[in-house]
Formats: sequence, C-alpha cells, structure tokens
Amino acid sequence: MQGYGRDTIKHRREAGRAGPRPPDARARRERIAYLPWRGRGVGRVGATSCIKSSSASHPHLPITVRHPPSPRPPPPNTSQAGRAGDEERRPLTMDSDYGVPRELSEVQKKRALYQPGLPPCLQGTTVRVEYGDAAIAADPAGAHVISHAYAHTYGQPLAHFLRKTSIVPEAKVISEHPAVRVGIVFCGRQSPGGHNVVWGLYDAIKAHNQNSKLIGFLGGSDGLLAQRTLEITDEVLSSYKNQGGYDMLGRTKDQIRTTEQVNGAMASCQALKLDALVIIGGVTSNTDAAQLAETFAAAKCPTKVVGVPVTLNGDLKNQFVETTVGFDTICKVNSQLISNVCTDALSAEKVILGEEVAASKLTIFDITKQICDAVQARAETDKNHGVVLIPEGLVESIPELYALLQLLLHPESDDSAQLSQIETEKLLAQLVETEMNRRLKEGTYKGKKFNAICHFFGYQARGALPSKFDCDYAYVLGHVCYHIIAAGLNGYMATVTNLKSPVNKWRCGAAPISSMMTVKRWSRGPAAAQIGKPAVHMASVDLKGKAYELLRQNSSSFLLEDIYRNPGPLQFEGPGADSKPISLCVEDQDYMGRIKKLQEYLEKVKTIVKPGCSQDILKAALTAMSSVTETLNIMSSSSVGQTTF
Repeated sequence: MQGYGRDTIKHRREAGRAGPRPPDARARRERIAYLPWRGRGVGRVGATSCIKSSSASHPHLPITVRHPPSPRPPPPNTSQAGRAGDEERRPLTMDSDYGVPRELSEVQKKRALYQPGLPPCLQGTTVRVEYGDAAIAADPAGAHVISHAYAHTYGQPLAHFLRKTSIVPEAKVISEHPAVRVGIVFCGRQSPGGHNVVWGLYDAIKAHNQNSKLIGFLGGSDGLLAQRTLEITDEVLSSYKNQGGYDMLGRTKDQIRTTEQVNGAMASCQALKLDALVIIGGVTSNTDAAQLAETFAAAKCPTKVVGVPVTLNGDLKNQFVETTVGFDTICKVNSQLISNVCTDALSAEKVILGEEVAASKLTIFDITKQICDAVQARAETDKNHGVVLIPEGLVESIPELYALLQLLLHPESDDSAQLSQIETEKLLAQLVETEMNRRLKEGTYKGKKFNAICHFFGYQARGALPSKFDCDYAYVLGHVCYHIIAAGLNGYMATVTNLKSPVNKWRCGAAPISSMMTVKRWSRGPAAAQIGKPAVHMASVDLKGKAYELLRQNSSSFLLEDIYRNPGPLQFEGPGADSKPISLCVEDQDYMGRIKKLQEYLEKVKTIVKPGCSQDILKAALTAMSSVTETLNIMSSSSVGQTTF
C-alpha cells in the first residue's frame, strides 16, 4: 500500500472509533469512496454538497478518518426565571462554558476584527417595509391542508425592506422604535456562521434603541423550556464574532414539537416578557418555529416568532431561500480536504448522487457495476487510482437497503434514519473488490489488484471558521430579523436574495414560513407518521437544474482524466475569499426581486390602462393579458399534485 503502512492505517481507524457518535448526529453528509487502486482511501460528505461545492473546480467534497466530535458539556443548572429581568442576575454554574470569553489564536483575533457590511435597505435607523401579495404554498395540492393547519399565519404577505432612497407611496415607514426584549435560541446542528446571526441581531436592536435587550437561551430548546438564559452583551460577543461553533449559547436536541413542548416554550416567552423569539436552524427547526408562531397567535400571546435559515446541509432551499448559512463554508473546507486527497492519490473523481440513483431505480449491484466499470476504464489508460464520492443518503434511494435499515436503526428526532451510522462506503468497497477480483480471475480486467481505503467526513467541517460569505450572510440575516420584529410580523423567515452579487446588491425581506411548506403523500419507516402533515421539507438535488447539468456535462472527463485543482485553505481576504458555490452562481434565483418586479409591471399596467384610455391601448392590454393568463393557467394546472417528496 503505497504511502501508508498497514499498522498506521489500522491505528488511525481504531483512533477514529474512540467513543460513540451522538445518537442525534444527522448532517446530510457524503461518503467518499476512495477507490485508490494503489492504496489511498474512501470517505463521505453530503449529497447536495457534492454538486454545489463544485464552484471553483469540479464537484469536490472531502473526507478523511471517522472521528466523532467531543460531547458538549451539559447546559448550566441555572434556576428558572420567576419574572422578567431575572436573566440579568442569574449566575452561570461552572459546569458550562457557554458565553465565556474564548482563547483565540492570532488568526481568530484577526477574523474577529472583521466588520460585515450591510445592504442599503438595512442601513440607518428607519425601517421601510413594502408588503406584497399574500404568499401561497408552492404545492397547490397541499394548500388546503396547510391553510387549515396554520389558519392564523398562512396567506400572509411577502415583506420587502427598502432602502432610504426608494419611492414607494404604499411602503410602511417605521421611525419609532420602543425598547424590545428578544429571545434567541440555537435549535439546529452546529453550522459555521451561526454566531454572526446573534451579533447582527444584537447590533440592530441596539442601533434602534439602546434599552433593548437580547436574551440567549442556553442549551438550545432545552434551555428555552427551562428558561436558562444569558443576556447578550458586547463583552459576551467579543470573542465569538466571525467564529465557528455554537458554544456561545450551546444547543441540544432540535425539537419543539409536542403540545407540552410548545406550551412550555410559550410559558417561557410569557414569563420573560419577550416581544419576539428568534429560532436559528434548518428544516425541522423552522417547521417548529412555524408551529410556535401559529400557537402563539391562536393563544393571543404577544411574542412574535422569527426563523433563520442556518444549516450546514444546504437542504433548506426553496423559492425564497437561495442557500443557508454554513453551506458555503462546508463546501470550501470539504473541497480543500478532497483536493488534498486527490493530490496525494493523483486521482480523478466519480460522483454518485442519491437523487440520480432514485430516478434511475438503481440497485446496490447496479451501483457496484458502475464503479467497477469506472475502475476498469481508468485501468485501461494506466490510471490505477481514483476517488469516488458517495452521499451518506445513498441508502435512502435504494429500497432494498432502506427497508432493512429502518428496522435496525433508531430514528432521529425528525423520524429519519441515522444515516451517519451506516458505513455505506465500506459496503460498496467490499462489493467492488469482490467484483474486480472476479473480473481479474476471468481475464476481463487486466489492471492492478483493486484495494480501497475508506474515510468518513461528517463532523470535520461544521466547526470550521466561517467563510467571509457566511459571516456576511449571517450578520445581514440578524439585521433582517430586527426589521421583521419592528414590522410586527409573526411566523416569518428572514430572507436575503440575489446572493451571488456583492453585499450592497442583496435584497432583504421576509416570507411566511407556512408558504415554504409542503405535504408529504408517502414516506418510509417511522417518518410515515408525518404523512399528510405540513412541514418545511429538505430540498433534494434538482436533476433539471443548471448546477447538475454542468456536472453531467463534465462527468465523463472527470471520470477518465485527472482534472482537479486545490482551492487551498479557506481564505478571508485575497484570492478565493469572495468565491461562492457554483449552485448559487449559475441558477436563476432572486425570487423575491422578481416578484417585486412583476408587481411593478402590474402597477404600470393599471396606471396606463384606465377608463378613458384609447381603444388601441385597451385592445393591446386585453390581447397580452389573455395570452399570459392562458399560459399561466396551463402551467399552474400541470403542477397540481406534483411533489418532490
């Protein structure tokens, strides 16, 4: 085995298994099967990451050795709050380091000095908001179910925040800013950039009223229910600005789902007299946020609930959300790790996407044959080395495997299987080795003996220092949260679109979380209990999208040629600092901006076509509108009943 001794590899594997992985560990990572026919390795990362991180080169997303993260210390045993204001006086016990100053390296100190910019619409102390039409569900077939379940928060209008120079007569201008009490909680898995959401919200509420308070819940949703709090101050924030992790406040299980939990969250908000509660997380956490907002509204609880799209998986993606905080960092860090492996093995890549497997109805043996054919094709050109990227969620796309695994694995908090427990890369490596040995014996394969080394990349990147993009994006989202609160909106998610452009061209707004929901009509295993219930569901790789098409067009050259480049370590300034995932740059996005542009066109039509206008103008308008509405009706009816779940 060239480059590594067997004893060393064995030692690394044993070291990587020291300690069990947390039972709730569920990032949608990707398994990378290093099929280095000359003894390099195999690993895994996240399925969507694989295609989206291919911005600079081709789909790179890395892996090294399986190594579980150290468990977080338990949340502080602080007493429950009896009245508003207790959190200012409640001492933290010494069994937790939440909120204490960090020991920073020189690089971290330099990062902490960076001040993210703001788009023009968030600058100044006046909030200008323009309301659009009522937002509807993307899946018309589920609209009735969603509107019934979210009677108080479904059908609310989109909100667009405007710059000072905008001239919109209908816009609401908010110049009076009374002091507010805002709670904030980390409910999702750790994602690089999460701390900057807290920082952005803190700066925003203090800029509008110095007497406002930002109260962090310690230990995630458990801390919310137990009312364990810490007031956010400049001192608390000082060593967490532009830093990774969630250790300023911590997190536990990301679930506020049962009636008892929802009522407990409402009791905490009422006891602390919160004007708003900001929930930071992914699809599950924002579904919970929508449920809280609906329950609070029905109970006439004055606390407004705001969601923020923060998840390293990048799977909270829809017409309103272009990407999530943390995904850019994950792509860049994993791209470097995979590129290091490619450099070491002089290897090319084969990418396997779960969505492709599901669409083609491939079996595990079909996938094995594809990999073997790739190994043989490269061997015929004297390239006895390679890397295979395998999505962790691959098993979900193979019915014969998934049915069995659902019976064997304890489900996650969102009822999905704990895919991080499944060593898919080792299973495939064994199957490929068996098939290649058979071909070698029969004489159909004349290359070197196949040998694979497996690696798992699940947690190595999520604690990384956030990229410049994620620092900016998270900080801006924090400011957007305050604008939502100032506008008195409930059940909304902070949104920023046109993200492929510089910060000064970003569009900021808010969309009802209920409009991002769909209704599952089928599911496997324990998740079948969620059939018929509205939720924000994970987005899959769009096999009709431009990013996937770009990957597909280059897949042959990636397979047979050694085409790769190493982006190097994540940069905060200089070359590479402003690069973004290809999935963000090539797709037609800025949905919120386009909706606003359509409204402007419709208003112009109303202005021009009025009683008294000429017959020619009226005829032209009728002809054009008739054609447009007919086309839209056809497109709309064909989409009814279609779903990606």
